[in-house]
Amino acid sequence: MIYLDTHVLVRLYLGDADKLGAAARQAIEDQELVVSPAAVLELELLHEIGRLHPTASRVVSLLAEDLGLRVCDLPFRTVVDQALKEAWGRDPFDRLIVANAKANNAPLVTKDDKIHRHYSRALW
Repeated sequence: MIYLDTHVLVRLYLGDADKLGAAARQAIEDQELVVSPAAVLELELLHEIGRLHPTASRVVSLLAEDLGLRVCDLPFRTVVDQALKEAWGRDPFDRLIVANAKANNAPLVTKDDKIHRHYSRALW
């Protein structure tokens, strides 16, 4: 399984997979795709402020149909306990998304340099 960061979800929704790194594209083709509920919330906030036209539900539904994406169902407390250890960042979404991947010992597809510096399983 592999987790996808918020910006990766947007690129896939827009049909811009060619803008992802080679390792990211390969992993997306070969792995079960999972998204943190925190990334879903971040998508919805982007929609609410006008930076993303479709709702989070629309993005997730389409990617579920097209790519088999599923929303992670780990207990929130498990994710938060892991996020409390991620003192490297102040962005709550990044902390929760990384924590979700770490709690499942899974890779995370992201271009975010800060995440790459702090999570050895991040790939692009």
